[in-house]
Amino acid sequence: MINKIRPSIEEALADIHDGATIMIGGFGNAGMPSELIDGLIAQGARDLTIVNNNAGNADAGLAALLKTKRVRKIICSFPRQTDSWVFDGLYRAGAIELELVPQGNLAERIRAAGAGIGAFFTPTGYGTLLAEGKETRTIEGKKYILEYPIHADFALIKALASDPWGNLVYRMTARNFAPIMAAAAKCAIVQAANIVGLGDLDPENVVTPCIYVQRVVHVPGAPMRKAA
Repeated sequence: MINKIRPSIEEALADIHDGATIMIGGFGNAGMPSELIDGLIAQGARDLTIVNNNAGNADAGLAALLKTKRVRKIICSFPRQTDSWVFDGLYRAGAIELELVPQGNLAERIRAAGAGIGAFFTPTGYGTLLAEGKETRTIEGKKYILEYPIHADFALIKALASDPWGNLVYRMTARNFAPIMAAAAKCAIVQAANIVGLGDLDPENVVTPCIYVQRVVHVPGAPMRKAA
């Protein structure tokens, strides 16, 4: 039987290589795979490109990874917040590259990678600095810019539950970018708060099907609610 459960975070992350592009799920702290990020820090890969909604909060999670100075570039929508001092310091020092992407464009560029879409036109960003150097087109009288998919070598995501095959369900808004990141990466690595038996998940509730998941690690967290 297919079993994608790995015995440890260390084993699940062992082959992440220098120069890898890694998508990390989460909207701020909601859905952030903190234990996988800590494992990546311990693993030691460097010269990384990180794709995330923001650029870290305070000194933990993604911010802790940035603090190691092993991230060469970050692709995100919200690099600056009241507690983004780690990124601010690195950026002002010229120690990290930023690709700023409007949030809707970020989500669609990730989704396009998983869906096999070569490129798409969007009005978001037209006429701004974010459109510089990009192809533009007028379609039915409206101005658009051409955007390309964002592919990744790895995706680190957090799920509420997984079965041994890697079918996933999420906890409310902690879902955010995780499903499209899993589809856009060559290797999706999941930390799941609950591991359930094959067939225990209602197929109608599975958000990310197992075909998009390569490895799962059990990181105990919020329990699943029992059906009434």
